[in-house]
Amino acid sequence: MIEFEGVTKVYPGGTTAVDDLSLSIPDNAITVFVGPSGCGKTTSLRMINRMVDATSGTIRLDGEDIRSLDVVKLRRGIGYVIQHAGLFRHRTVVDNVATVPVLSGVSRREARSHARELLERVGLDPALGDRYPAQLSGGQQQRVGVARALAADPPVMLMDEPFSAVDAVVRQSLQQEFLRLQQDLGKTIVLVTHDIDEAVKLGDQVAVFGEGGRLAQLAPPEELLAAPADDFVARLVGRDRGFRGLSFATAGEVAVEPVDTAVDGLVLELDGEGRPQGWKSSQGTLPTEGTWTVSDNLRTVADLAILSPAGAAVRVDADGRADGVVRHAALAEHIRRHQVARLGGDA
Repeated sequence: MIEFEGVTKVYPGGTTAVDDLSLSIPDNAITVFVGPSGCGKTTSLRMINRMVDATSGTIRLDGEDIRSLDVVKLRRGIGYVIQHAGLFRHRTVVDNVATVPVLSGVSRREARSHARELLERVGLDPALGDRYPAQLSGGQQQRVGVARALAADPPVMLMDEPFSAVDAVVRQSLQQEFLRLQQDLGKTIVLVTHDIDEAVKLGDQVAVFGEGGRLAQLAPPEELLAAPADDFVARLVGRDRGFRGLSFATAGEVAVEPVDTAVDGLVLELDGEGRPQGWKSSQGTLPTEGTWTVSDNLRTVADLAILSPAGAAVRVDADGRADGVVRHAALAEHIRRHQVARLGGDA
């Protein structure tokens, strides 16, 4: 566990970057620091590995004051991933990944072998290990940066805007890969982002920083969306927080109608095995815009219902066969009941 207790950072000239920060970062979970530029989130991250020293207050790592620890050993035990990956451009990819293990006394042969395994683990072809960073795409470089941070098998990883330098499609792919890795590895991760959607998607808990380096709210993503602590947090989270909050509600209990139900004159067309082909109309077949299963969340179902030309989302089973449809109105009523139940009321 990482603990901040009354931590303040004041830079020469009197600028307060972090103001009396107290919070706990649990083991084996992702804590995301989010907020506008200049709010102290990156400074707070960098104080954990003492790249920045606190002016006052205490930071503890597993109960030990980090100021009592050897700074080199401290940093070697903490993985660090930054924007643009920060790779050594004169070294091959495999030697970039092997850097910390070699510094720690692992033989170069063993470190390189493990580095190739890590490249595969983060979704890269191990053959890319012989290339130089400039020969890789931005997304590939970010994956190498993650592999390098994992190379020493650190219990703690710090990630400063790790996915912000790539386009939206690559970013989404990297986020999914990151969540998959975390499921396997269970690291203690602190991640900085300015993107509230990324914070809500990745974080087990989210720390919202406000102007002047103050902590505005610390909460799980669902609570942050449902109950912002103040107007600042509500503005940061955004006006569509209700829709995004549906990501945390399962669609398993959504009631569906039979697949042969006519919806505003449209009938679902199926192939010979019962898989949806589209909505049959007098003008031809219109797309379903996708399907959902009982394991999806309410946001997915709502999005499909909005996009659907029939105003209904098609549910499929594990084999992709249609087994029900839900209309706008029925879904809206289900969501209303869900919200009332969440707030402890009587639907």
